[in-house]
Amino acid sequence: MATTYRVWMEQHCGVSPHSWQVDLGSCPTCTNRLVRVPTGMGKTLGVLAAWAYNRLYLNDPAWPRRLIWCLPMRVLVEQTQDSAQNLLIRLDVAQDVDVHLLMGGCDAGDWAVHPEKAAVLVGTQDMLLSRALNRGYGAARARWPMDFGLLNQDALWVMDEIQLMDVGLATSAQLQAFRQEDADKGKELRPCRTWWMSATLQPSWLESVDTKPLLATMDAPLQIPAAQRQGGLWNVRKPCRVDTVADDKAFAAQVLLEHKPGTLTLVIVNTVNAAMAVHEHITASPRAKDIDLRLVHSRYRPAERASWRKSFLCREAPVPPAGRIVVATQVVEAGVDVSAHALLTELAPWPNLVQRFGRCARYEGDTGQVTVLDRGWTEKDSRKALPYELSELDAARDALAHLSDVSPASLETYEDGLSQAQRQSLYVFSPRHLLLRREWEELFDTTPDLSGADIDVSRFIRSGEELDCIVFWREIPVGGPSNDWQPSREECCAVSFLRARDWLCGVKTKSGEPQAIKRRKPSGLKYPRAVAWVWDWVDGVWKRDTRRGDLLPGRVVLVDASFGGYDPRTGWNSESVISVPPVIPALPAVQDLADAAQERDNLSEAAWKTIATHGYEVGKTAQQIAIAAQLPSALADLMELAGLWHDVGKAHPCFQGSMRHGQRPERSDLAKAPQEAWSHDNLYRAADGSADYRPGLRHELASALALISTLLETQHGHEAFTPRPSTLLGEAASGTAASIRTAVGWETRLTALSPSAFNLLIYLVAAHHGKVRLRLHAAPQDEEYAEYDGRGLPVRGIRDGDVLAPVRGLGGDQMVSAVTLSLEPAKLGLSELTGPSWTERTLALLHEHGPGSLAFMEAILRAADIRASRLATADTLLDDKGGGAQ
Repeated sequence: MATTYRVWMEQHCGVSPHSWQVDLGSCPTCTNRLVRVPTGMGKTLGVLAAWAYNRLYLNDPAWPRRLIWCLPMRVLVEQTQDSAQNLLIRLDVAQDVDVHLLMGGCDAGDWAVHPEKAAVLVGTQDMLLSRALNRGYGAARARWPMDFGLLNQDALWVMDEIQLMDVGLATSAQLQAFRQEDADKGKELRPCRTWWMSATLQPSWLESVDTKPLLATMDAPLQIPAAQRQGGLWNVRKPCRVDTVADDKAFAAQVLLEHKPGTLTLVIVNTVNAAMAVHEHITASPRAKDIDLRLVHSRYRPAERASWRKSFLCREAPVPPAGRIVVATQVVEAGVDVSAHALLTELAPWPNLVQRFGRCARYEGDTGQVTVLDRGWTEKDSRKALPYELSELDAARDALAHLSDVSPASLETYEDGLSQAQRQSLYVFSPRHLLLRREWEELFDTTPDLSGADIDVSRFIRSGEELDCIVFWREIPVGGPSNDWQPSREECCAVSFLRARDWLCGVKTKSGEPQAIKRRKPSGLKYPRAVAWVWDWVDGVWKRDTRRGDLLPGRVVLVDASFGGYDPRTGWNSESVISVPPVIPALPAVQDLADAAQERDNLSEAAWKTIATHGYEVGKTAQQIAIAAQLPSALADLMELAGLWHDVGKAHPCFQGSMRHGQRPERSDLAKAPQEAWSHDNLYRAADGSADYRPGLRHELASALALISTLLETQHGHEAFTPRPSTLLGEAASGTAASIRTAVGWETRLTALSPSAFNLLIYLVAAHHGKVRLRLHAAPQDEEYAEYDGRGLPVRGIRDGDVLAPVRGLGGDQMVSAVTLSLEPAKLGLSELTGPSWTERTLALLHEHGPGSLAFMEAILRAADIRASRLATADTLLDDKGGGAQ
């Protein structure tokens, strides 16, 4: 196998692989791995090739379909995306395997609609980890469970450059420990594994009480043995010295002193503010007149970043005669393919310094000089040292005292000789927060609390202030922005949400009230006028009155271009008052409108189609996806039944009353109608003259309740309505249960289900839009309902005693008779009529299947619904012979 993989890499990747790459790709199973390989030794290619060989070339079902590449910074995402696309092109599979970007402001495409297809997802830890925690930043609430399911099953996570991930690293280890625990208990539907990578990786970084069983099953870190550290980059030498500087001006002076004409000088400092200050001092010096001076940090729009790699952040970029100086932050520590002749770096923690050293004399035959500039901070300067701790800087300073060269060979030799205590002092990792199993399971439920708030997951993703909201600028008309506006990737800038609060809302005073924003206003601009809008995922609108509490990680913020805050030369700058030149998007942004607002259902906008025909198409599609994803056949059959039933609730009179059109077919079981048939005034309003109006109607809840009522009518003694548990999927219900009527066709399939399987069926049906899941309680619109007949208030638009119209042709020529809905399952405790409550049923499912598998099944049905909704097939029930269901 190893020889075969080596030959394959030579033929398809055009390289002679390192031995560690062969070990990784020729492993017979996909297991959790640790990869500790120095910078420049081909980590990116090694991982991509290993997955491509096993998943795409061998089509090994033991390897996950989705490769999830998680990176700490946006600039690394863009470069890894290019590497992945180039390799897939070389392998001649690019037409079958898409590479998707998951970053703020990016349209990730249709990756979630094809769970059975291989795909590569490259994204930042903010976007990926928040989705793995079921709280996807920058995504609609209804989309959270779908992403959650697909990222926790059938996925190979690659946590790259983990030394930069902070608490996100601990979260990734905890998540894998929980997934592995479920796998060991037989709850895993498809494998989900994690590879952690870094030139400075330490296994101790992953240790916790929860991860001990996981780490015990893992091999030692994959690394290059001492005997193989020879030739190539191992022969490069990088002399290093440590100097002291007093301030940013002195830092800039040292840079100019060491820069040589015709060469690249790379300057790395620890904060964006310091980078901007050093850049400004260099710019002001007459000695920098002809030098190509660049500034690089994370607070730029992609529109400005687009040219960086081609013009100066790549190996092939020509250096002008006077030379080039690049002043940057940590964004160039990893993944940037440049080789500086001179590297001047601010003193930083040891793992960061090792990464920075890798940007100097990076290629075989290069030479370079490394200078570490120490600001000499003492305990009283601890805040100035942020985002790092002084103790980390002290440990790095002590290590440098033992080194005069920082080449890969010297660094590896030095670290091989470290004691355990010395290693711990250099590689400190103590996350402030640790995700617990209980918290992960609580996050499965996306229902907001009574105040409308959600569980805050930011503490599990990043520490400090580096949690970003996404800002874009446009020229705002007098009437405000259109709700159709959505940002494109090119115009979005990541801004710390805490800094955005101070910038847009004023700095809080001791009294707790924000100060008035004091800045020079651009001429002609009249204030107080709204300057910022936040996208409201619940109502699907731009929220005008932006408050501090609205500016949260992952939120999308629209700012009036005339308000300033951004300079294309220097990036985001809260002090800038010049009007921001808007970016004209290369392509219009795509938004999943079905998920955009809590009460929207844009998937219902299509050519006329009946509930039965659409249900048949969804059921078959769900079954096909499940089979292709190698789920058990019993589960694939259940998915087909769920698809068949998922839209029966659309027979509700208030849903049917929403579709009003002169050419409307004369039937009461329509699932789809053209866009012009829907109007806001008639949405969820009965058409029978009763003026019944249900603004919060969720048809999928009606579908699930209809299943309960149908089974009750068919076999009211079914074990699904008793407290006796049964957990075997497909286990037949008791043959002694009392029957009310003889079951035929699809009804026989219902009565044959075990209580556990029936609970799974009704859950999948109710959850197929991501808006009704673990708990049933009234929405704000329900509280406003004007009750008139004593039946009580609605729950998600459904009232006790509501009657669904008959649905003809479900599962063939059979008909679902008129069904009366009961809200008994929404009550707490055991009901004499319907048995366990909705919450009790769904929590039992969560315990039986685990969060990842349950959400994965949910995602498959949702994907099937989306795909079937796009079909332009004819509905034979609507032809002249089809008749009506009236």
